[in-house]
Amino acid sequence: MDPEITLTVDGTRQSVTVDTRTTLLDALRERLGITEPKKGCDHGQCGSCTVLLDGRRQLTCLALAVAHDGADVVTAGGLARDGLHPVQQAFLDHDGYQCGYCTPGQVCSAVGMIEEAKNGHPSHVSEDLEGGVDLTDDEIRERMSGNLCRCGAYAGILAAVRQAAQA
Repeated sequence: MDPEITLTVDGTRQSVTVDTRTTLLDALRERLGITEPKKGCDHGQCGSCTVLLDGRRQLTCLALAVAHDGADVVTAGGLARDGLHPVQQAFLDHDGYQCGYCTPGQVCSAVGMIEEAKNGHPSHVSEDLEGGVDLTDDEIRERMSGNLCRCGAYAGILAAVRQAAQA
């Protein structure tokens, strides 16, 4: 018997019946028709499926949907409710995309990592934690390293994240 789960996706509460082996990515894309998170590697290595899950960035290809019954999911599309989110605008300003396939995951990851830095969560390259986390280029690169861009738009992505972090 397949369980029914409820997710709030981009502000809309939705119920869906899923097999217990269904990933959150497949539940979003195949059952609910939400296509912002992309299926890239399906192994948690590319970041294309990144969303904000209960306020934190999450790879949906590695998360079982049943484990997140009642969760709040925000996709890149959900960030733009009242106009573009500052991170989305920064990606446009700095051409932080080419083909656009990875862009929704990059945007969600950037939003999540900026919040992590604001809350003082260190990364592998964080230097002085007493004064907070300074989002240097090295810090941004480290924190965004789980999101791959096949087109190589990394210079634009770095500039976009830097702009959004300063806003």
